[in-house]
Amino acid sequence: MPSLDLVDETYVVADRELLAMVVADRARWVQWWPEFTMSVFMDRGVDGIRWSISGTLVGSSEIWLEQVGDGVLLHYYLRAEPALPGRRKIDILRKRHAMAWKRSAWALKDELEGDRRPGEPR
Repeated sequence: MPSLDLVDETYVVADRELLAMVVADRARWVQWWPEFTMSVFMDRGVDGIRWSISGTLVGSSEIWLEQVGDGVLLHYYLRAEPALPGRRKIDILRKRHAMAWKRSAWALKDELEGDRRPGEPR
């Protein structure tokens, strides 16, 4: 099991095909994960993408897009080891990456949901 194993879920009220296009945009990857080099090893279209990662961490990452009701459950996984063992505490890395991803997911949610009020349809 990797030292750093993050799992996050964010519900986004948006069209799954639109969210898949955003996730496939390489410019977003640099924005979301500036410390990583991402290499796609499985492009699943509207279901999401799996990457090999290198940089400050080495391992894999995944976004899985699950249609739920009027929106999409955006599942995020990060499984990795520090590139330089012993240089950083894994708890610090885990918290930093978890918070950075959550900020990115909330910004994406705000962008795609716009002024939609909770409970209103897309």
